[in-house]
Amino acid sequence: MTIPMHHGSSARIETPEPAPARPFHDAGEAVAELTRLYERSTAFLCSSFDDVLKNGRTDRRYRAFYPEVSLVTSTHARVDSRLAFGHVPGPGRYAATLTRPDLFDHYLTEQIQLLVRNHGAPVYIGDSTTPIPLHFAFPEGSYVDGVLAEKLDRPLRDIFDVPDLEATDDRIVNGNYEPKPGEPRPLAPFTAQRIDYSLHRLSHYSATSPTHFQNFVLFTNYQFYVDEFCMLARELMARGGEGYDAFVEPGNLVTRPNTREPESGAAPLRLPQMPAYHLKRWDGNGITMINIGVGPSNAKTITDHVAVLRPHAWLMLGHCAGLRNTQELGDYVLAHAYVREDHVLDADLPVWVPIPPLAEVQVALEKAVEEVTGLSGYELKKIMRTGTVATIDNRNWELRDQTEPVERLSKSRAIALDMESATIAANGFRFRVPYGTLLCVSDKPLHGELKLPGMATEFYKKQVSQHLKIGLKAMQSLAEMAPERLHSRKLRSFFEAAFQ
Repeated sequence: MTIPMHHGSSARIETPEPAPARPFHDAGEAVAELTRLYERSTAFLCSSFDDVLKNGRTDRRYRAFYPEVSLVTSTHARVDSRLAFGHVPGPGRYAATLTRPDLFDHYLTEQIQLLVRNHGAPVYIGDSTTPIPLHFAFPEGSYVDGVLAEKLDRPLRDIFDVPDLEATDDRIVNGNYEPKPGEPRPLAPFTAQRIDYSLHRLSHYSATSPTHFQNFVLFTNYQFYVDEFCMLARELMARGGEGYDAFVEPGNLVTRPNTREPESGAAPLRLPQMPAYHLKRWDGNGITMINIGVGPSNAKTITDHVAVLRPHAWLMLGHCAGLRNTQELGDYVLAHAYVREDHVLDADLPVWVPIPPLAEVQVALEKAVEEVTGLSGYELKKIMRTGTVATIDNRNWELRDQTEPVERLSKSRAIALDMESATIAANGFRFRVPYGTLLCVSDKPLHGELKLPGMATEFYKKQVSQHLKIGLKAMQSLAEMAPERLHSRKLRSFFEAAFQ
Protein backbone atom coordinates (compact mmCIF):
# COMPACT_ATOMS: atom_id res chain seq x y z
CA MET A 1 0.00 0.00 0.00
CA THR A 2 1.28 3.51 -0.83
CA ILE A 3 0.20 6.65 1.00
CA PRO A 4 1.43 10.26 0.67
CA MET A 5 3.85 11.67 3.21
CA HIS A 6 2.87 14.80 5.12
CA HIS A 7 4.74 18.07 5.71
CA GLY A 8 4.69 18.97 2.03
CA SER A 9 7.08 16.19 0.98
CA SER A 10 6.59 14.62 -2.45
CA ALA A 11 7.92 11.28 -1.20
CA ARG A 12 5.47 8.56 -0.31
CA ILE A 13 5.19 5.89 2.38
CA GLU A 14 4.87 2.29 1.29
CA THR A 15 3.31 -0.14 3.77
CA PRO A 16 1.81 -3.62 3.73
CA GLU A 17 -1.95 -3.73 3.29
CA PRO A 18 -3.49 -2.67 6.66
CA ALA A 19 -4.87 -5.40 8.90
CA PRO A 20 -7.84 -4.12 10.94
CA ALA A 21 -8.31 -5.67 14.38
CA ARG A 22 -10.30 -8.91 14.43
CA PRO A 23 -11.80 -10.66 17.48
CA PHE A 24 -10.50 -14.03 18.67
CA HIS A 25 -11.87 -16.29 21.39
CA ASP A 26 -9.27 -19.00 20.85
CA ALA A 27 -5.74 -18.24 22.11
CA GLY A 28 -4.06 -20.52 19.57
CA GLU A 29 -5.81 -18.82 16.67
CA ALA A 30 -4.95 -15.40 18.10
CA VAL A 31 -1.25 -16.25 18.30
CA ALA A 32 -1.35 -17.67 14.77
CA GLU A 33 -2.73 -14.32 13.55
CA LEU A 34 -0.06 -12.43 15.51
CA THR A 35 2.56 -14.60 13.83
CA ARG A 36 1.11 -14.00 10.37
CA LEU A 37 1.02 -10.23 10.83
CA TYR A 38 4.52 -10.07 12.28
CA GLU A 39 6.05 -12.22 9.56
CA ARG A 40 4.25 -10.22 6.88
CA SER A 41 5.58 -6.92 8.28
CA THR A 42 9.17 -8.05 8.75
CA ALA A 43 9.26 -9.72 5.33
CA PHE A 44 8.03 -6.46 3.78
CA LEU A 45 10.81 -4.46 5.45
CA CYS A 46 13.53 -6.95 4.58
CA SER A 47 12.49 -7.19 0.92
CA SER A 48 12.16 -3.40 0.70
CA PHE A 49 15.66 -3.00 2.15
CA ASP A 50 17.07 -5.43 -0.40
CA ASP A 51 15.30 -3.53 -3.17
CA VAL A 52 16.66 -0.19 -1.98
CA LEU A 53 20.24 -1.52 -1.90
CA LYS A 54 19.85 -3.20 -5.27
CA ASN A 55 18.08 -0.43 -7.17
CA GLY A 56 18.95 2.64 -5.11
CA ARG A 57 15.29 3.65 -4.93
CA THR A 58 15.33 6.24 -2.15
CA ASP A 59 12.43 8.44 -3.23
CA ARG A 60 10.01 6.91 -0.72
CA ARG A 61 9.77 5.66 2.84
CA TYR A 62 9.02 2.06 3.82
CA ARG A 63 7.09 1.34 6.98
CA ALA A 64 5.49 -1.69 8.63
CA PHE A 65 3.89 -2.03 12.05
CA TYR A 66 4.11 -4.33 15.03
CA PRO A 67 1.01 -6.45 15.59
CA GLU A 68 -1.16 -5.53 18.57
CA VAL A 69 -3.33 -7.49 20.97
CA SER A 70 -6.12 -5.62 22.75
CA LEU A 71 -8.97 -6.28 25.15
CA VAL A 72 -12.05 -4.20 25.86
CA THR A 73 -14.10 -4.72 28.99
CA SER A 74 -16.96 -2.69 30.47
CA THR A 75 -17.40 -4.41 33.81
CA HIS A 76 -16.05 -3.98 37.31
CA ALA A 77 -16.77 -7.64 38.07
CA ARG A 78 -13.95 -9.18 40.07
CA VAL A 79 -12.05 -12.18 38.82
CA ASP A 80 -10.42 -14.83 41.01
CA SER A 81 -8.59 -12.70 43.58
CA ARG A 82 -5.94 -15.40 44.06
CA LEU A 83 -4.52 -14.74 40.58
CA ALA A 84 -1.45 -12.51 40.34
CA PHE A 85 -1.86 -12.01 36.58
CA GLY A 86 -4.16 -12.83 33.69
CA HIS A 87 -6.75 -10.09 34.26
CA VAL A 88 -7.21 -6.32 33.98
CA PRO A 89 -8.22 -4.15 36.95
CA GLY A 90 -11.36 -2.55 35.56
CA PRO A 91 -13.33 -1.29 32.56
CA GLY A 92 -11.48 0.16 29.60
CA ARG A 93 -9.40 -0.68 26.58
CA TYR A 94 -6.04 -2.38 27.10
CA ALA A 95 -3.43 -3.09 24.43
CA ALA A 96 0.14 -4.24 23.85
CA THR A 97 2.43 -4.25 20.85
CA LEU A 98 4.08 -7.63 20.35
CA THR A 99 7.20 -8.98 18.70
CA ARG A 100 8.80 -12.35 17.95
CA PRO A 101 5.69 -14.53 18.38
CA ASP A 102 7.90 -17.47 17.38
CA LEU A 103 9.96 -16.94 20.54
CA PHE A 104 7.00 -16.12 22.82
CA ASP A 105 4.48 -18.59 21.40
CA HIS A 106 3.84 -20.52 24.62
CA TYR A 107 3.87 -17.39 26.77
CA LEU A 108 1.45 -15.49 24.53
CA THR A 109 -0.91 -18.47 24.25
CA GLU A 110 -1.03 -18.80 28.03
CA GLN A 111 -1.56 -15.07 28.66
CA ILE A 112 -4.26 -14.65 26.01
CA GLN A 113 -6.04 -17.79 27.18
CA LEU A 114 -6.20 -16.40 30.72
CA LEU A 115 -7.60 -13.06 29.50
CA VAL A 116 -10.33 -14.67 27.42
CA ARG A 117 -11.26 -17.07 30.22
CA ASN A 118 -11.21 -14.54 33.05
CA HIS A 119 -13.12 -11.79 31.26
CA GLY A 120 -15.38 -13.83 28.97
CA ALA A 121 -14.49 -11.49 26.13
CA PRO A 122 -12.45 -11.87 22.93
CA VAL A 123 -9.05 -10.34 22.34
CA TYR A 124 -8.54 -8.30 19.18
CA ILE A 125 -5.55 -8.85 16.90
CA GLY A 126 -4.48 -6.35 14.26
CA ASP A 127 -1.84 -3.84 13.25
CA SER A 128 -0.66 -1.34 15.84
CA THR A 129 0.43 2.21 15.05
CA THR A 130 4.00 1.53 16.21
CA PRO A 131 6.48 1.09 13.33
CA ILE A 132 8.96 -1.78 13.40
CA PRO A 133 12.51 -0.38 13.22
CA LEU A 134 14.44 -1.83 10.31
CA HIS A 135 17.18 -3.01 12.69
CA PHE A 136 14.69 -5.30 14.47
CA ALA A 137 13.13 -6.75 11.30
CA PHE A 138 16.06 -8.85 10.16
CA PRO A 139 16.08 -12.54 11.09
CA GLU A 140 18.45 -13.57 13.86
CA GLY A 141 22.01 -13.98 12.67
CA SER A 142 21.55 -11.79 9.58
CA TYR A 143 24.56 -9.95 8.22
CA VAL A 144 24.00 -6.51 6.69
CA ASP A 145 26.78 -4.98 4.63
CA GLY A 146 27.05 -1.42 5.96
CA VAL A 147 29.19 -0.35 3.00
CA LEU A 148 26.26 -0.79 0.62
CA ALA A 149 23.97 1.29 2.86
CA GLU A 150 26.56 4.07 3.01
CA LYS A 151 26.42 4.42 -0.79
CA LEU A 152 22.78 5.54 -0.72
CA ASP A 153 22.12 9.19 -1.54
CA ARG A 154 19.94 9.64 1.58
CA PRO A 155 20.43 8.59 5.22
CA LEU A 156 18.91 5.21 5.96
CA ARG A 157 16.72 6.73 8.66
CA ASP A 158 15.03 8.85 5.97
CA ILE A 159 13.93 5.66 4.22
CA PHE A 160 13.17 3.29 7.11
CA ASP A 161 12.13 3.65 10.74
CA VAL A 162 14.91 3.26 13.31
CA PRO A 163 14.74 2.44 17.06
CA ASP A 164 12.97 5.09 19.10
CA LEU A 165 14.18 5.52 22.67
CA GLU A 166 10.77 6.94 23.59
CA ALA A 167 9.35 3.45 23.03
CA THR A 168 12.08 1.47 24.78
CA ASP A 169 11.90 2.75 28.35
CA ASP A 170 10.60 1.05 31.50
CA ARG A 171 7.76 3.39 32.40
CA ILE A 172 5.23 0.56 32.46
CA VAL A 173 7.10 -1.73 34.85
CA ASN A 174 8.28 1.24 36.90
CA GLY A 175 4.65 2.25 37.42
CA ASN A 176 4.91 5.78 36.02
CA TYR A 177 3.34 5.26 32.59
CA GLU A 178 0.40 7.57 31.94
CA PRO A 179 -1.59 6.93 28.76
CA LYS A 180 -2.46 10.02 26.75
CA PRO A 181 -6.16 10.81 26.27
CA GLY A 182 -7.69 8.17 24.03
CA GLU A 183 -4.76 5.78 24.39
CA PRO A 184 -5.32 2.26 25.78
CA ARG A 185 -3.83 1.20 29.08
CA PRO A 186 -0.93 -1.27 28.87
CA LEU A 187 -1.70 -4.97 28.66
CA ALA A 188 1.91 -6.15 28.94
CA PRO A 189 4.89 -4.98 31.04
CA PHE A 190 7.07 -4.20 28.01
CA THR A 191 6.49 -2.68 24.58
CA ALA A 192 7.56 -4.56 21.46
CA GLN A 193 10.46 -2.17 20.80
CA ARG A 194 11.71 -2.56 24.38
CA ILE A 195 11.67 -6.33 23.96
CA ASP A 196 13.42 -6.22 20.58
CA TYR A 197 16.11 -3.97 22.02
CA SER A 198 16.78 -6.41 24.87
CA LEU A 199 16.77 -9.46 22.59
CA HIS A 200 19.56 -7.90 20.56
CA ARG A 201 21.47 -6.98 23.71
CA LEU A 202 21.14 -10.51 25.06
CA SER A 203 22.73 -11.95 21.93
CA HIS A 204 25.54 -9.42 22.22
CA TYR A 205 26.31 -9.91 25.91
CA SER A 206 25.80 -13.68 26.14
CA ALA A 207 26.88 -14.91 22.67
CA THR A 208 23.82 -17.15 22.58
CA SER A 209 20.46 -16.73 20.89
CA PRO A 210 17.51 -15.61 23.05
CA THR A 211 15.74 -18.74 21.81
CA HIS A 212 17.97 -20.83 24.09
CA PHE A 213 17.23 -19.00 27.35
CA GLN A 214 15.27 -21.03 29.88
CA ASN A 215 12.63 -20.04 32.46
CA PHE A 216 14.95 -20.61 35.43
CA VAL A 217 18.11 -18.52 35.53
CA LEU A 218 21.19 -18.77 37.74
CA PHE A 219 23.52 -15.78 37.98
CA THR A 220 27.04 -16.12 39.29
CA ASN A 221 30.05 -13.86 39.74
CA TYR A 222 32.70 -16.57 39.34
CA GLN A 223 33.82 -18.64 36.35
CA PHE A 224 34.35 -21.62 38.68
CA TYR A 225 30.58 -22.08 38.84
CA VAL A 226 30.28 -22.02 35.08
CA ASP A 227 33.04 -24.61 34.70
CA GLU A 228 31.21 -26.88 37.13
CA PHE A 229 27.87 -26.27 35.38
CA CYS A 230 29.40 -27.17 32.01
CA MET A 231 30.93 -30.34 33.40
CA LEU A 232 27.61 -31.46 34.93
CA ALA A 233 25.68 -30.56 31.76
CA ARG A 234 28.05 -32.53 29.52
CA GLU A 235 27.79 -35.52 31.82
CA LEU A 236 23.99 -35.29 31.63
CA MET A 237 24.09 -35.19 27.83
CA ALA A 238 26.46 -38.19 27.72
CA ARG A 239 24.03 -40.15 29.91
CA GLY A 240 21.07 -39.39 27.66
CA GLY A 241 19.96 -36.01 28.96
CA GLU A 242 17.83 -37.24 31.88
CA GLY A 243 14.94 -34.96 30.92
CA TYR A 244 17.03 -32.24 29.27
CA ASP A 245 17.04 -31.89 25.48
CA ALA A 246 20.28 -30.02 24.85
CA PHE A 247 23.19 -28.13 26.34
CA VAL A 248 24.02 -24.83 24.64
CA GLU A 249 27.23 -22.82 25.07
CA PRO A 250 28.40 -19.43 23.72
CA GLY A 251 28.49 -19.42 19.95
CA ASN A 252 25.24 -21.44 20.04
CA LEU A 253 27.23 -24.66 20.41
CA VAL A 254 24.54 -27.34 20.82
CA THR A 255 25.26 -30.70 22.42
CA ARG A 256 22.42 -33.25 22.24
CA PRO A 257 21.64 -36.23 24.51
CA ASN A 258 23.85 -39.30 24.03
CA THR A 259 26.68 -37.21 22.61
CA ARG A 260 29.78 -35.58 24.06
CA GLU A 261 30.56 -32.98 21.41
CA PRO A 262 28.52 -30.07 19.96
CA GLU A 263 26.74 -30.89 16.73
CA SER A 264 26.27 -27.29 15.60
CA GLY A 265 27.36 -23.72 16.28
CA ALA A 266 30.74 -22.03 16.21
CA ALA A 267 32.79 -21.16 19.28
CA PRO A 268 33.44 -17.41 19.54
CA LEU A 269 37.03 -16.20 19.17
CA ARG A 270 36.72 -14.77 22.68
CA LEU A 271 34.10 -15.05 25.38
CA PRO A 272 31.54 -12.23 25.54
CA GLN A 273 31.12 -9.92 28.51
CA MET A 274 28.54 -12.13 30.23
CA PRO A 275 28.54 -15.60 28.67
CA ALA A 276 25.40 -17.73 29.03
CA TYR A 277 24.99 -21.50 29.18
CA HIS A 278 21.68 -23.29 28.78
CA LEU A 279 20.53 -26.71 29.95
CA LYS A 280 17.37 -26.92 27.87
CA ARG A 281 14.04 -28.68 28.30
CA TRP A 282 11.30 -29.03 25.72
CA ASP A 283 8.93 -26.84 27.74
CA GLY A 284 11.47 -24.09 28.42
CA ASN A 285 11.70 -25.04 32.09
CA GLY A 286 15.38 -25.87 31.96
CA ILE A 287 18.17 -23.86 33.55
CA THR A 288 20.26 -21.00 32.17
CA MET A 289 23.47 -19.97 33.91
CA ILE A 290 25.12 -16.60 33.27
CA ASN A 291 28.49 -15.41 34.51
CA ILE A 292 27.77 -11.73 35.13
CA GLY A 293 31.26 -10.91 36.36
CA VAL A 294 31.73 -8.43 39.17
CA GLY A 295 29.65 -5.41 40.10
CA PRO A 296 26.12 -4.02 40.25
CA SER A 297 26.32 -2.42 36.81
CA ASN A 298 26.69 -5.82 35.14
CA ALA A 299 23.99 -7.25 37.41
CA LYS A 300 21.51 -4.55 36.36
CA THR A 301 22.47 -4.71 32.69
CA ILE A 302 21.86 -8.41 32.24
CA THR A 303 18.69 -8.59 34.35
CA ASP A 304 17.25 -5.59 32.46
CA HIS A 305 17.42 -7.73 29.34
CA VAL A 306 16.66 -11.23 30.67
CA ALA A 307 13.47 -9.80 32.20
CA VAL A 308 11.77 -9.37 28.80
CA LEU A 309 11.82 -13.16 28.41
CA ARG A 310 9.50 -13.35 31.45
CA PRO A 311 11.40 -16.08 33.32
CA HIS A 312 9.76 -17.88 36.22
CA ALA A 313 12.62 -17.31 38.67
CA TRP A 314 16.22 -16.17 38.96
CA LEU A 315 18.75 -16.83 41.69
CA MET A 316 22.14 -15.42 42.61
CA LEU A 317 24.80 -18.01 43.45
CA GLY A 318 28.15 -16.51 44.27
CA HIS A 319 30.76 -15.64 46.82
CA CYS A 320 30.53 -13.04 49.53
CA ALA A 321 32.46 -11.60 52.43
CA GLY A 322 31.26 -13.00 55.74
CA LEU A 323 30.79 -10.22 58.30
CA ARG A 324 30.40 -12.29 61.47
CA ASN A 325 33.23 -13.87 63.42
CA THR A 326 31.08 -17.00 63.95
CA GLN A 327 31.01 -17.70 60.21
CA GLU A 328 33.47 -20.07 58.59
CA LEU A 329 34.83 -20.03 55.06
CA GLY A 330 32.45 -22.15 53.00
CA ASP A 331 29.36 -21.33 55.09
CA TYR A 332 26.18 -20.43 53.22
CA VAL A 333 24.15 -17.24 53.47
CA LEU A 334 20.46 -17.33 52.56
CA ALA A 335 19.44 -13.70 52.06
CA HIS A 336 16.11 -12.61 53.52
CA ALA A 337 16.78 -8.87 53.32
CA TYR A 338 19.12 -6.51 51.50
CA VAL A 339 21.02 -3.31 52.21
CA ARG A 340 21.11 -1.58 48.84
CA GLU A 341 24.20 0.55 48.35
CA ASP A 342 24.71 -0.47 44.73
CA HIS A 343 23.10 2.81 43.50
CA VAL A 344 22.46 1.60 39.93
CA LEU A 345 18.71 1.27 40.55
CA ASP A 346 18.17 4.37 42.65
CA ALA A 347 16.34 6.19 39.84
CA ASP A 348 14.09 3.23 39.01
CA LEU A 349 13.47 1.76 42.45
CA PRO A 350 14.16 4.08 45.42
CA VAL A 351 16.10 2.56 48.30
CA TRP A 352 13.15 3.08 50.65
CA VAL A 353 11.25 0.36 48.76
CA PRO A 354 11.61 -2.92 50.72
CA ILE A 355 12.67 -6.03 48.80
CA PRO A 356 10.81 -8.86 50.59
CA PRO A 357 11.91 -12.49 50.72
CA LEU A 358 9.67 -14.78 48.67
CA ALA A 359 8.51 -17.78 50.69
CA GLU A 360 8.45 -20.23 47.78
CA VAL A 361 12.03 -19.42 46.80
CA GLN A 362 13.34 -19.34 50.37
CA VAL A 363 11.83 -22.73 51.16
CA ALA A 364 13.17 -24.25 47.94
CA LEU A 365 16.68 -23.03 48.71
CA GLU A 366 16.67 -24.17 52.33
CA LYS A 367 15.37 -27.61 51.41
CA ALA A 368 18.00 -27.90 48.69
CA VAL A 369 20.75 -27.10 51.21
CA GLU A 370 19.36 -29.78 53.53
CA GLU A 371 19.21 -32.42 50.81
CA VAL A 372 22.67 -31.77 49.40
CA THR A 373 24.51 -31.39 52.70
CA GLY A 374 22.54 -33.99 54.65
CA LEU A 375 22.00 -31.53 57.51
CA SER A 376 18.66 -30.30 58.83
CA GLY A 377 17.04 -28.44 61.67
CA TYR A 378 19.40 -27.15 64.32
CA GLU A 379 22.38 -28.91 62.68
CA LEU A 380 21.86 -26.84 59.51
CA LYS A 381 22.79 -23.72 61.48
CA LYS A 382 26.38 -24.98 61.56
CA ILE A 383 26.84 -24.18 57.87
CA MET A 384 24.04 -21.79 56.89
CA ARG A 385 22.75 -18.53 58.23
CA THR A 386 19.70 -16.58 57.11
CA GLY A 387 20.05 -12.82 57.28
CA THR A 388 20.69 -9.49 55.58
CA VAL A 389 23.06 -9.17 52.64
CA ALA A 390 24.61 -5.78 51.91
CA THR A 391 25.46 -4.96 48.30
CA ILE A 392 27.89 -2.14 47.58
CA ASP A 393 29.45 -0.56 44.49
CA ASN A 394 32.97 -0.09 45.89
CA ARG A 395 34.98 -3.30 45.66
CA ASN A 396 37.84 -1.82 47.66
CA TRP A 397 35.82 -0.50 50.57
CA GLU A 398 38.40 -2.02 52.95
CA LEU A 399 40.97 0.53 51.82
CA ARG A 400 39.19 3.49 53.40
CA ASP A 401 38.56 4.28 57.05
CA GLN A 402 36.34 1.38 58.09
CA THR A 403 34.74 3.01 61.12
CA GLU A 404 31.72 4.46 59.37
CA PRO A 405 30.90 1.61 56.91
CA VAL A 406 31.35 -1.05 59.60
CA GLU A 407 29.03 0.86 61.93
CA ARG A 408 26.33 0.99 59.24
CA LEU A 409 26.74 -2.69 58.42
CA SER A 410 26.41 -3.56 62.09
CA LYS A 411 23.27 -1.45 62.49
CA SER A 412 21.69 -3.15 59.48
CA ARG A 413 22.40 -6.58 61.02
CA ALA A 414 24.11 -7.58 57.76
CA ILE A 415 25.85 -10.94 57.79
CA ALA A 416 27.38 -10.83 54.29
CA LEU A 417 28.67 -8.31 51.77
CA ASP A 418 28.83 -8.55 47.97
CA MET A 419 28.39 -6.44 44.82
CA GLU A 420 25.52 -8.07 42.94
CA SER A 421 22.87 -9.78 45.06
CA ALA A 422 20.72 -6.81 46.06
CA THR A 423 20.75 -5.54 42.47
CA ILE A 424 19.51 -8.85 41.11
CA ALA A 425 16.85 -9.14 43.82
CA ALA A 426 15.72 -5.53 43.38
CA ASN A 427 15.43 -5.92 39.62
CA GLY A 428 13.50 -9.14 40.18
CA PHE A 429 11.12 -7.17 42.40
CA ARG A 430 10.89 -4.38 39.80
CA PHE A 431 10.25 -6.74 36.89
CA ARG A 432 7.96 -9.13 38.85
CA VAL A 433 10.40 -12.02 38.47
CA PRO A 434 10.67 -14.25 41.57
CA TYR A 435 14.18 -13.97 42.99
CA GLY A 436 16.46 -15.39 45.64
CA THR A 437 20.06 -15.38 46.87
CA LEU A 438 22.29 -18.10 48.27
CA LEU A 439 25.90 -17.02 48.80
CA CYS A 440 29.01 -18.81 49.99
CA VAL A 441 31.44 -17.12 52.40
CA SER A 442 34.82 -16.95 50.67
CA ASP A 443 36.62 -14.54 53.00
CA LYS A 444 36.16 -12.55 56.22
CA PRO A 445 37.95 -9.22 55.73
CA LEU A 446 36.80 -7.76 59.06
CA HIS A 447 38.45 -10.64 60.85
CA GLY A 448 41.66 -10.97 58.86
CA GLU A 449 40.66 -14.23 57.18
CA LEU A 450 41.73 -13.99 53.55
CA LYS A 451 42.26 -17.01 51.30
CA LEU A 452 45.85 -17.95 50.53
CA PRO A 453 46.48 -19.42 47.05
CA GLY A 454 46.54 -23.07 48.16
CA MET A 455 43.55 -22.57 50.43
CA ALA A 456 41.63 -20.96 47.58
CA THR A 457 42.19 -23.89 45.23
CA GLU A 458 40.97 -26.42 47.77
CA PHE A 459 38.07 -24.20 48.80
CA TYR A 460 36.80 -23.78 45.24
CA LYS A 461 37.23 -27.47 44.45
CA LYS A 462 34.97 -28.49 47.33
CA GLN A 463 32.46 -25.69 47.77
CA VAL A 464 31.66 -24.69 44.21
CA SER A 465 30.45 -28.18 43.29
CA GLN A 466 28.21 -28.43 46.36
CA HIS A 467 26.91 -24.87 46.02
CA LEU A 468 25.98 -25.37 42.37
CA LYS A 469 24.19 -28.65 43.11
CA ILE A 470 22.14 -26.80 45.73
CA GLY A 471 21.19 -24.12 43.21
CA LEU A 472 20.24 -26.68 40.56
CA LYS A 473 18.13 -28.67 43.02
CA ALA A 474 16.34 -25.50 44.17
CA MET A 475 15.58 -24.57 40.56
CA GLN A 476 14.26 -28.04 39.79
CA SER A 477 11.98 -27.77 42.81
CA LEU A 478 10.68 -24.37 41.65
CA ALA A 479 10.12 -25.74 38.14
CA GLU A 480 7.71 -28.31 39.58
CA MET A 481 5.46 -25.55 40.98
CA ALA A 482 2.50 -24.20 39.06
CA PRO A 483 3.32 -20.74 37.65
CA GLU A 484 0.34 -19.15 39.40
CA ARG A 485 1.79 -20.30 42.72
CA LEU A 486 5.34 -19.18 42.01
CA HIS A 487 4.43 -15.74 40.65
CA SER A 488 3.41 -14.11 43.90
CA ARG A 489 0.85 -11.35 44.31
CA LYS A 490 3.31 -9.55 46.57
CA LEU A 491 5.25 -8.49 43.47
CA ARG A 492 2.22 -6.77 41.92
CA SER A 493 1.61 -3.03 42.31
CA PHE A 494 -1.73 -1.16 42.52
CA PHE A 495 -2.17 -0.90 38.75
CA GLU A 496 -0.72 -3.88 36.91
CA ALA A 497 -0.44 -5.04 33.31
CA ALA A 498 -2.37 -8.26 32.83
CA PHE A 499 0.46 -10.24 31.27
CA GLN A 500 2.77 -12.07 33.70
